[in-house]
Amino acid sequence: MTRPVLYDYWRSSASYRVRIALNLAGIEHDTVAVDLLAGTHRSAEHLARNPQGLVPALKIDGQMLTQSLAIIEYLNDTRPEGGLLPPDALGRQRVRAISHAIAMEIHPVCNLRVVKHIVELAGGGDEIRNAWMQQYISSGLAAVETLLDAPGTGLFCHGDTPTMADLCLVPQLYNARRWGANLDACPRVVEIGERCEALTAFAAAHPDQIGPPAA
Repeated sequence: MTRPVLYDYWRSSASYRVRIALNLAGIEHDTVAVDLLAGTHRSAEHLARNPQGLVPALKIDGQMLTQSLAIIEYLNDTRPEGGLLPPDALGRQRVRAISHAIAMEIHPVCNLRVVKHIVELAGGGDEIRNAWMQQYISSGLAAVETLLDAPGTGLFCHGDTPTMADLCLVPQLYNARRWGANLDACPRVVEIGERCEALTAFAAAHPDQIGPPAA
């Protein structure tokens, strides 16, 4: 069987999620860096992998997959031993709700290309960019904190083993720290994040372990 290939960028939240998922599922794979700063994601070669020009893209089982949450769901369906989603319908709904609160509410408005456009329209610079990031990451994670105040929360976002929700949470916490977002209202979020980060599957996927593409 052909070895899977992950096309990613070291600081991409979406790529970070999939790296963790692959590690949790025990899927050995190769990685090809797609340098967003150099514009490699807009090349014809990468657009053939992902017409949106985004990362990640995962070549696995003879197919090219895109969109991080869809990739994670596929890995759960085909490698359920990874435990990326709970076995019960209500559990899966809750995990998806927490995941979507991060990946579909916080992430899109804090995407660098979106924020760059906003800053250009506002005629501002780093101060506006940083304030934007801090506002939407802090308020978004505060909402996640409230979602976690429920019986389904255990050592992790749902239960006592990591799920897709934790895969979304940890990269967003990385972004929160990068941009100096206030996490005072998110003690449970921080605690769960730190518990995840101590696990090998998460630590090995951290951007600092991947590093930027070679010059």
